[in-house]
Amino acid sequence: MANIREIAKAAGVSITTVSRVLNGHPYVKEEKRKKVLETIERLEYARNMHAVHLSKGFSNMIGVVLPTISLPYFSELIEGIAEEAAKAGIHFALYQTNYQLEKEIFALEQLKQRQVDGLIFCSKAMSDEELLNWRETGPFILCQDSREQHFSTISIPHQEAFRCGLDFLIEKGHRKIAIGLARKNGVNSHFRLTAYKEALAAIGETYREDWVFERSLTITDGRKLFSEWSRMEEKPTAVFVANDQVSAGLYLEARHHNIDIPGKLAILSCDNQPISEVLGISTIEIKIKDMGRHAFRLLQKRISGHDPEKQIISYKLVKRLTV
Repeated sequence: MANIREIAKAAGVSITTVSRVLNGHPYVKEEKRKKVLETIERLEYARNMHAVHLSKGFSNMIGVVLPTISLPYFSELIEGIAEEAAKAGIHFALYQTNYQLEKEIFALEQLKQRQVDGLIFCSKAMSDEELLNWRETGPFILCQDSREQHFSTISIPHQEAFRCGLDFLIEKGHRKIAIGLARKNGVNSHFRLTAYKEALAAIGETYREDWVFERSLTITDGRKLFSEWSRMEEKPTAVFVANDQVSAGLYLEARHHNIDIPGKLAILSCDNQPISEVLGISTIEIKIKDMGRHAFRLLQKRISGHDPEKQIISYKLVKRLTV
C-alpha cells in the first residue's frame, strides 16, 4: 500500500500538495488536485485514519450494528440513537450486517482501529462467548439481554414479557399455542423459547417443534405463516409472534381467507407499532425509541470509562381485538 511520499513522487508533486488534497485544502490548483486523486486511485491508497484519530484521542463517531434498517423496530431504535447523538454532537455510522458474522467482525475491527469510539449492537449473530474475545478492543453495548457480566446491555426482560403474553392467552382459554420467532438461535429468542416451554409445562401441554415458526420478521413472513398454519392437521388456536409486521401479515391473510379472529385464531404480537393499532392487534408494547436513547447514553458512559451495567426497559400488555 502506497504512502504519501510515494504518491507525491508518482504524481510529480510535493508531499505538501498531497497532504493538502487529502485534507480538502482549498488552495490547490485543480490540475494538481485531479492528478493527485487519480494517482491515489491508481495506487489504491488508503489514508491512515488510525494515526489521525490517535492524535485526536477520539473520532467523534460511534458505530451502530444492526441486521437491517428496513424493519420498523430497528428504524425506531436508530431514531432514538440519532436524537441523542445529535444533542451530543456525535456522528454515527451504520453497519448493516444481515446477521452475517464477517460484517459484525468488520465493525469490531473498525472499533479496534479507532475509526469509531464505540459500538451499539442492536442485534447480532455473534455468540456472547465469541464477542467476549473482543471486549478489550473498545467500548460497546448490546440492545439485548445477556448473562455475560462484562457487557453493558439494555433490553426488556424478554423471558418475563413473553411469559406475560403467554399467560394472557392461557387466561383466555388457549392451550394450543404456537409462536413465531426471528431466529431460534438468537439471544432474545432463547429467552422467549424458555418462557414458552415453561408456560406449556405449567398447563400440562407438550412442546412441539413444528409449532415454533422461524424466520418471522416481515409482513410477507406473516402471510407465509398463515399458509403453514392453514395446512396443519391439528391447528393452534393462538399464535404469538415476535413483531407487529409478522402479526399484520398473519392477520391480513387470515381475514382474506375469512378466518374468524379471534374465534378460530387468536393473534398476539410484540412492539406496538402503529400498524398493530390500526389493525386492532393485541401486542406487548416496547418503548423502542426510548431504548435507542438509553443505548446511546449507556455507550457514552462506557466510552467515559464507567463499569458495565445492565438497564431494563419496561413493557406493557396492550389488549385489543385479536385475542
